[in-house]
Amino acid sequence: MGQTDPAVDVPGDEVRRAFELVFPGVTEGDRDVVRVTATDRTGPGGHPVYEDATGIIQAEISDRSEVRVLATGAGQEPAHGVTARPLSG
Repeated sequence: MGQTDPAVDVPGDEVRRAFELVFPGVTEGDRDVVRVTATDRTGPGGHPVYEDATGIIQAEISDRSEVRVLATGAGQEPAHGVTARPLSG
């Protein structure tokens, strides 16, 4: 699971409403960034699920800043090495 910046995302804080998920790219330094917001659902680990505007990208982000990208369709392979940056608001 990926990590957020522990200096910004302090365990025990209330659930954050939005994050930027940073997906590692194929080439060094190449990255995709997607904004996700909190849903009313929890993931398999019991932590809040966040999703992008399309609902295609979903991730569970724990109170210890662990990121688990969730598969949303048949045959979809969840990404690994994803990190999250907390957003205000």
